Amino acid sequence: MTNDTVVFDAMRFDIRIGQYVWTRRVGTPEAIQRDGLFIAGLPQYCPHEWLDEKGYVDSELARKHPYPPMKSARA
Repeated sequence: MTNDTVVFDAMRFDIRIGQYVWTRRVGTPEAIQRDGLFIAGLPQYCPHEWLDEKGYVDSELARKHPYPPMKSARA
């Protein structure tokens, strides 16, 4: 397994507080934009096997198989 897929944090705008808040989801740019969310932060990389059918990182799968870890563009 290699870190071959770029993913980002997904944010939404919370009108009540007037700020962007994290959705607790990490996904491909296509999935985030399709769902009307906003891309935030630096790109990260993960194995494509960790993506669910909607294009988001399956947190349970990532937790079970922590290697190779998701890598930030800074690493």
